[in-house]
Amino acid sequence: MKKPGSMKSLEDLGRVRLSQNFFLRDFLHSEIADFYRIPNIPDDPDLAIEAGRKLCEELLEPLQATFGRLHIRSAYRNRAVNAFGNANKLNCSTNAATAADHIWDMRDADGCMGATACVVIPWVWDREREGGGWQSLAWWIHDHLPYASLCFFPKLWAFNIQWHERPRRTIRSYAEPRGLLTKPGMANHEGSHAEHYAGFPPLAKVASL
Repeated sequence: MKKPGSMKSLEDLGRVRLSQNFFLRDFLHSEIADFYRIPNIPDDPDLAIEAGRKLCEELLEPLQATFGRLHIRSAYRNRAVNAFGNANKLNCSTNAATAADHIWDMRDADGCMGATACVVIPWVWDREREGGGWQSLAWWIHDHLPYASLCFFPKLWAFNIQWHERPRRTIRSYAEPRGLLTKPGMANHEGSHAEHYAGFPPLAKVASL
């Protein structure tokens, strides 16, 4: 698929269905792109679609099936939007660091594909607002889903969730307590962590298309 060169072709791209409940258009909004008038259009639509489908099917659909509707805060950024955000200190890493992350249509230095979305789960926020409450969700995801990396933020327990061909399985947070929660090799990485998410629902079955 070619990069859209007209409003009509961009409209058609947005209609591409990534999974049971998500379409590509759900992930193209960017405050940076909107405010600074930089089109957030994939340079390689086919790669963005392929990576986005993995993110949706393996991570976002199970989360939504289990906890109810997700709120997508941010997701896809093309290279121009991300580079502008990095240059202007708008909470964007370099393009090289963001490849196979928020830049879905750019493989990383190892040639791997990946995709990230920043999401809020209202069900969790409404129940886990106390300090450190984000860890309940972090451990639930760790025990149930094939995530590549997670990074949590203070507002609404928003978090980046990444799908990647070579998952690192690391969890970090800018919410208190800040820092690294777990990574392979740490004593807390293996086994069940169910004591941290008592009262959370079991993983729900995802309906197929």
